[in-house]
Amino acid sequence: MSSLRALPSVDRLLRHAQLASRLDRHGRPMVTGVIRRVLAAARDEIAGGGASLDDEMLVDRVARAVDAQATPSLRRVFNLTGTILHTNLGRAPLPAEAIDAVLNTAREPSNLEFDLETGKRGDRDDHIEAALCQLTGAPAATVVNNNAAAVLLVLNTLALRKEVPTSRGELIEIGGSFRMPDIMKRAGCTLREIGTTNRVHLRDYADAIGPKTGVVMKVHTSNYEVVGFTSSVPERDIASLCHERSIPFVVDLGSGMLVDLERYGLPHEPTPLETLAHGADIVTFSGDKLLGGPQAGLIVGRADLVAAIKRNPLRRTLRVDKMTVAALSAVLALYSDPDRLVTRLPVLRYLTRPFDEIRAAAERLQIALAAVLDGVATVRVLECQSQIGSGALPTRTIRSAGVAIAPHVRRGAGRSVHAIAAAFRRLPVPVIGRILDDTFVLDVRCLDDESVFLAQVSRLDGISERVTAQ
Repeated sequence: MSSLRALPSVDRLLRHAQLASRLDRHGRPMVTGVIRRVLAAARDEIAGGGASLDDEMLVDRVARAVDAQATPSLRRVFNLTGTILHTNLGRAPLPAEAIDAVLNTAREPSNLEFDLETGKRGDRDDHIEAALCQLTGAPAATVVNNNAAAVLLVLNTLALRKEVPTSRGELIEIGGSFRMPDIMKRAGCTLREIGTTNRVHLRDYADAIGPKTGVVMKVHTSNYEVVGFTSSVPERDIASLCHERSIPFVVDLGSGMLVDLERYGLPHEPTPLETLAHGADIVTFSGDKLLGGPQAGLIVGRADLVAAIKRNPLRRTLRVDKMTVAALSAVLALYSDPDRLVTRLPVLRYLTRPFDEIRAAAERLQIALAAVLDGVATVRVLECQSQIGSGALPTRTIRSAGVAIAPHVRRGAGRSVHAIAAAFRRLPVPVIGRILDDTFVLDVRCLDDESVFLAQVSRLDGISERVTAQ
């Protein structure tokens, strides 16, 4: 009981010098609330037979709890997973031009929906449509908040209460367990599966088109490939059939790119320009994947169909905000100079980063990490394979290099390597790698800020106790 009476009051802890700076930064209500929680926990500890706590120990607990509560939940991390477009880590990092555009738009009023020429109400698409049309060859374009929304809006506009013939082999599942058939159902249309999982023919499309058909849809299987005994129908042939029957032909590219990746020595990925040239009436694709911009769903194609899509009341619920408009506009502007795109667009820079440069970075990291983890783990440079991610080129990888960290503890090595991974996640800028065969692997292809990474390596000093305790 005497230990409980010895606990300080809330006011006494508030007056402690160590908490003064935190009071200035975070305010009295927040710090007071933390103190009350710390004191309540201390009372429970003492009542349970725990040792008494002096003021300094309690203040230290309060300081750490305030710092933890004040740390934003959404934080910068190092993506050393080997997946360039990692959905869980925010996909494409924005170029400097897009970041500047977002800051300028966020700080001050803008002409988001105001026509400076006429002085009348404008449309937020006005800031993006011309660039999209120029880059894709489309007569018209619009933007919504992601590609799933783009598909939903297109189908709800053009095929409401109608059928949508689609190859059975293209009924993809995208991230978060969202499936194309489910999106079609929510759009108010009826999926009509044609062909088989591995083979579809033009006659299957022809037989499926009838008076109930709204659109014919082709889905680019960007997140998997079917190989072996397969057949598919070229887009030009489907487009010709649809136009003969006066039915719109819609293509969902998913992870769309605005330039041919082959010019940079990378595998080919279909572009909206190609798909429209093949006869597609509407093409949908993502803004935050290979394109390298903010999250957005882009819709390009025939002017009359895009106009109908824009009139759909559902479009307002799916529209993008001013920051997305600013960022996307800046990214699209970079594509007007493809020769310099590789140095200005982070995604393309990561994709084309020379192997020798990546390995040299891995060797520098190996030296620093080996010194800190001496006695805890073996650190070596290894050659590995990066993947593009986010459903782009699923069977293609890119030669890369990184460091492999293998704990010395043999018994319970699996638990030990997870302890190492957790220690890296607790760094000021969390480091996210991948675990492979009881080894923690850091692929350094996407490591831009090497100096920040190396500066925080010393904070791994206490890792030994956590690893051996596993």
